[in-house]
Amino acid sequence: MASPLIEKLNSEHFHIISISRGDNNNPNVSHIQGDALDEKSYEKALELLQGKSLDGVIHLVGSLTLRPPHALSKEAFEEVIATNLVTAFLSLSKFGKYMLRNGGGRMVFVSSVAASLGLINHEAISAAKGGVESMVRSAAATYAQRNIRVNCIAPGLTDTKMTEQMVKSQSQRDAAVEMIPIKRINMAEEMARTMAWLITDAPDNLTGQVIHLDGGMANLRN
Repeated sequence: MASPLIEKLNSEHFHIISISRGDNNNPNVSHIQGDALDEKSYEKALELLQGKSLDGVIHLVGSLTLRPPHALSKEAFEEVIATNLVTAFLSLSKFGKYMLRNGGGRMVFVSSVAASLGLINHEAISAAKGGVESMVRSAAATYAQRNIRVNCIAPGLTDTKMTEQMVKSQSQRDAAVEMIPIKRINMAEEMARTMAWLITDAPDNLTGQVIHLDGGMANLRN
């Protein structure tokens, strides 16, 4: 999902700084190879800014562990919370502090349709993403008068490397599509366009919102 987002932001001439465990050979990206749970990664990213404004932050960190509670260890549950919620808090805390000192900015986080819709075996991810949504609303209120806008998108099943195992067979894909009112899964490009819009062209009074990019799954009867 990161690739179409980077392509979109590059087309709008943004200077992009990324943090990830893997390599990034894109010449238009200042990349920091590190862990999103490591506070030093954020410090390195802020050093690259050299006091310049930070217009937008997109937290695109996640995991997908689908097991029922009786088959999920405490350690595995805590890993899901750390990967999805703790990293979101670190982004909010570290980058939010920088924005406060430099006139504000916009932040976008990623939740899931599982945060608002009961789905089988999604207990861990729904707990983590539900926490992200609650944190976004609270942060939007906290920083409303400090020119920081905080929003969230909650996608349904999206065609990415992370989810390819969920739809590796045609029968799995058909079952997934059947749950979605518009009868198709998300495209990564749709996610990218929405996130880019939220940090560029979205109106200034849009904050504290959870945008359901799920084909109507969370709010429509199928």
